[in-house]
Amino acid sequence: MNPMNIMKMKGMFERFNESHPKVPLFFRDAGQCIGEGTVVEIKVTTAEGKNLCTNMKVTAQDMEMIKQLKSQMM
Repeated sequence: MNPMNIMKMKGMFERFNESHPKVPLFFRDAGQCIGEGTVVEIKVTTAEGKNLCTNMKVTAQDMEMIKQLKSQMM
């Protein structure tokens, strides 16, 4: 990946964290609790008031993928 793009993304992520400080904290805490069998639900309400919602049950394969992603990021 282009180092300039990495720096750009880092700055964007820092601004996101400043604008929405609870979101990273939520994901940090939720990430500690998620395991096989956990149900993750995502709900979006658009500016027009339309609701979209979905969920998934975490599988062993999902946990393996997360483990691999974490090892690549460190």
